[in-house]
Amino acid sequence: MEYHPLTKAIRIQTERTNEMEHATPMFLTSSFAFDNAEDMRAAFADETDDNIYSRFSNPSVQEFTDKMVALEGAEAGYATSSGMSAVFASFMALLKAGDHLLACNSIFGSTHTVITKFLPKYGIEYSYVSADKPEEWEAAIRPNTKMLYIETPTNPGLDIIDLEFAGQLTKKHNLIYNVDNCFATPVNQLPIQYGADLVVHSATKWIDGQGRVLGGVVVGKKELIKDIYLFCRSSGPALSPFNAWVLSKSLETLDVRMERHAANALSIATKLQNHPQLNWVKYPFLPTHPQYEIAQKQMKNGGGLFCFELKGGLESGRKFLDNLQLMSLTANLGDTRSIASHPASTTHAKLTEEERQAVSITPGLIRISVGLEYADDILNDILQALEKC
Repeated sequence: MEYHPLTKAIRIQTERTNEMEHATPMFLTSSFAFDNAEDMRAAFADETDDNIYSRFSNPSVQEFTDKMVALEGAEAGYATSSGMSAVFASFMALLKAGDHLLACNSIFGSTHTVITKFLPKYGIEYSYVSADKPEEWEAAIRPNTKMLYIETPTNPGLDIIDLEFAGQLTKKHNLIYNVDNCFATPVNQLPIQYGADLVVHSATKWIDGQGRVLGGVVVGKKELIKDIYLFCRSSGPALSPFNAWVLSKSLETLDVRMERHAANALSIATKLQNHPQLNWVKYPFLPTHPQYEIAQKQMKNGGGLFCFELKGGLESGRKFLDNLQLMSLTANLGDTRSIASHPASTTHAKLTEEERQAVSITPGLIRISVGLEYADDILNDILQALEKC
């Protein structure tokens, strides 16, 4: 019988041991033993799938990976120690000196640093295209362009990129289509359905959902994942078995959690529209969002993030954050607890002012990661802080 991916995310488990446990155990071991020399030789020769060393593979890590593969509808996957190690591996395993990477300009600050500071050291060229101007993308493709990398929704401006359009473009030019699906999660958006070859996640965010552990994962085409596995096996960004166990259990509740996150976010964002202290409010499922129709087409709901711009700019941003009473100020998102952040001074501080303006990161931009608290409590905390700006 074939089950729905949400069922697979709950029921996929490592093989039950002789103890007949119902919840899967953690395999907290650095290495694995063999019955004899021949079995060990065959494992090292890649003639079997036997576990050798937890930097290569581990049952707890594989369980988490298998669940993510099922949720995304992918052929294979590999889990890493963090979201950024997953992003970096998806670049370094598949790009070489002389290749060109095309990326949307609205991306996570650390990804921007990798693309602009480190990839050029290996002879890998890059260009940015505007997330909100897809009509300009094809002109940016060069003869040596190898990969298109996008985030949607983008970080932190929540622009929505048409996954179907990007899929058709990459197929036409034979590019690797690499999508960061962190903000939407696989229960809300499936890039592979629109032609993505790779999907990357920071599992630290919504997948964990409680701000406990770090983790990353890349899923996609089997032949591409094999190259990523071989790169990671030697370079070492292995996901710890403990973190993998936590993340695997978290996937069992991801769908119901994201429904509540999204419901809270839509309710609060709707009520904040036209607030006198705000220039605008942006959320993918608000009809006022510039790419609202695209979001409706490819997303199940609008996700758990919204952003707004304070009229008072930087100083109002500081006052807003300092006067919050319920919400957390922390370098994370996707938590059960609501979080407020100021991207211009934190996650995107390393961008130049010109680069921030190009992706609409203004001094007064505030990003809200909506938690699972009672929605009116979150809203009232925002309202009382806005009164003091």
